[in-house]
Amino acid sequence: MITGGASGIARATCMSLAGGGLKAVGVVDVSDEVFAACEQGNRDFKREVLFPFKGDVTSTEFRRGVYAEMVKRFGPVHICVPAAGIVRDALAVKVDETGAPVLYDEHLFRKVIEVNLVAPIYWALEAIGTIAGDRTRRGLGRWEPQERVQGAIIFIGSISAAGNRGQISYATTKAGLEGAQSTLAKEAIYHGIRCAIIHPGFTDTPMVQAMDQNYIREKILPQTQLRRLLQPEEVAEAIVFMIRNSATSGALWVDAGWHPPA
Repeated sequence: MITGGASGIARATCMSLAGGGLKAVGVVDVSDEVFAACEQGNRDFKREVLFPFKGDVTSTEFRRGVYAEMVKRFGPVHICVPAAGIVRDALAVKVDETGAPVLYDEHLFRKVIEVNLVAPIYWALEAIGTIAGDRTRRGLGRWEPQERVQGAIIFIGSISAAGNRGQISYATTKAGLEGAQSTLAKEAIYHGIRCAIIHPGFTDTPMVQAMDQNYIREKILPQTQLRRLLQPEEVAEAIVFMIRNSATSGALWVDAGWHPPA
């Protein structure tokens, strides 16, 4: 199950996982583009492997419906990459022309929290629940290493988790995912599910493309060792590596050598 799968890192991850032989990938997005993305992918792979779902990832009813359909058709969801996210950048506090302080919009803050933090956690919990429930019905208790099937949750963090000027809401959500990841890593392994987080740097996605390109060239690229944006496929390869390699846990930074000034 991958959210935000119609574009960017999530779409590249969908294609990489589908090409790796998975039976089915649920692709979730708020945009109609999710249908075209899955149709094109299925043509490329010459089999029906990508299954589109359009809806709001913050909707509990929508989330439960997507999981119910996937579980009914294919069984427990063993992999979840809840990648859908938004950016609403602005300074935390600034002063207007009268000298009055202007605080970051509280409505926007709560919206970013819902999309970037609450929703990913609950899409992950839902996946864990499908495996835990299935194991219980089969009379299985604590997962043992000799078992072949193992699940994986990969959260999409960001280099902004370490703090980034103008990203009070976005940085807060990405840092919050670190706490969720480390907690679920301790809990979900009981059911045989690993949980990790990847922190991508600035990547050539629609989200970054919408930023001021002069700012990217002057303020971002010079602070990276590679002096270029990452490609979505590069981040997707790292995500797939984290899923496949059971020795990989915790956090992985894929940042192009980004070292911002103080």
